[in-house]
Amino acid sequence: MARQLLLDCDPGLDDALAILLAHGDPNLDLVGVTTVGGNVDLATVTKNALELREYLGFPAVPVVAGAAQPLTRAARDAAHVHGAGGLGSVILPPATLPAHDGHAVDFIIETVRARPGTIHLVATGPLTNIALAVEREPALARWVASFTIMGGSYSRGNATPAAEFNIWADPEAARIVFDADWDVTMVGLDLTLQAQANKGVIERFTALGALADELIVPLSTFYFNPNVPDWDGQAVHDVCAVAYVARPDLFESRPARVDIETQGEFTTGMTVVDFDPALPNATVPTRLDVPGFWAYVESVYARVAAAHST
Repeated sequence: MARQLLLDCDPGLDDALAILLAHGDPNLDLVGVTTVGGNVDLATVTKNALELREYLGFPAVPVVAGAAQPLTRAARDAAHVHGAGGLGSVILPPATLPAHDGHAVDFIIETVRARPGTIHLVATGPLTNIALAVEREPALARWVASFTIMGGSYSRGNATPAAEFNIWADPEAARIVFDADWDVTMVGLDLTLQAQANKGVIERFTALGALADELIVPLSTFYFNPNVPDWDGQAVHDVCAVAYVARPDLFESRPARVDIETQGEFTTGMTVVDFDPALPNATVPTRLDVPGFWAYVESVYARVAAAHST
């Protein structure tokens, strides 16, 4: 039976690739996409999700907009990485179908409450929607089948030397989420930087036809030049979080205690990871089966590409 997946995201180059994986894997049932301000503003990430929904062909899946701002801080985006429109150079046809009525927080709570023990919740943006949801309904943490994020790290940052962007963008929300009554699978930078779309991967993607030309390759190479010999490729961070739900066998993980720094002068947004905890609150993937990962991702993308060409 397919695993039901609810994706909270901020598309975003790699969020778009993660949506493609969630839609295309027949062993996943994408039951909803919720959006949060992050990589770019909320209106733009929601527009991107709506356009991806129609372009990829899953119009019955609700897209629901959520929080535009962090809980207590001014919004900070990553448009310098993802482009002003969030999807780099990709321009999709305008969506004709609207977003679902209501707020993402209500949608998350209602969807999980209606199907306790069956929804795999995945967050690939700032954790604002998830924090608001678990504060409003603490039982959410017990109702989900699993909860996986792309965010954090145990050795480095990318928004700052100490902090990964999704956590740094709303550290107060991240602290609420990690303090809730669930085990958070933290797919962080140490893992996702093993998933580089290098020249060989891009060459295999190129063989997939129109979908690759219009979407996959531009998203995967927006800030990566495959002709530079010493560059390992552009990491597909958010794809790893969806892949973890579908194919946990591709990952080696360790239990950990993760706490969020919210007040450090130089370390705000840091995920402080203890791999020898008395009371773990997280599972942290540390090693990726890289050939297996790309074989899986390419097989799913090829499946969607074949359907897209008909």
